[in-house]
Amino acid sequence: MGQKPSELLQLLYDLNVVPLNKDTNYLNTNSDKVFLNGQWIGNHSSPNELLDDIKQARRTNSLPKEYSIVRDIEKREIKIYTDAGRVQRAMFIVDNNELMIRKKHVAKILSKEWMFE
Repeated sequence: MGQKPSELLQLLYDLNVVPLNKDTNYLNTNSDKVFLNGQWIGNHSSPNELLDDIKQARRTNSLPKEYSIVRDIEKREIKIYTDAGRVQRAMFIVDNNELMIRKKHVAKILSKEWMFE
């Protein structure tokens, strides 16, 4: 995929994920644990904000769309997977309970003005 794990790790730290080696209170119950490919890399105190930032990065092609992002609210965990072979499915973006796709978008897809790989 288009990004090295070290680049993604740095992006996550830039988005205020606190690395375990710098978090003296890493078992803080006010933070969500952040995992990258199954490895606990740090904590984040505003998980909704982190998820929004990651999703925005995917939507603007700053991150590959193939990356999988999962939030387990009960366990207070955010899991990001970048391994090859991830299955993709069509997704509709909803913002403030409003579906973002419009008839004009569907028309562009049907007319093949917009093509997908």
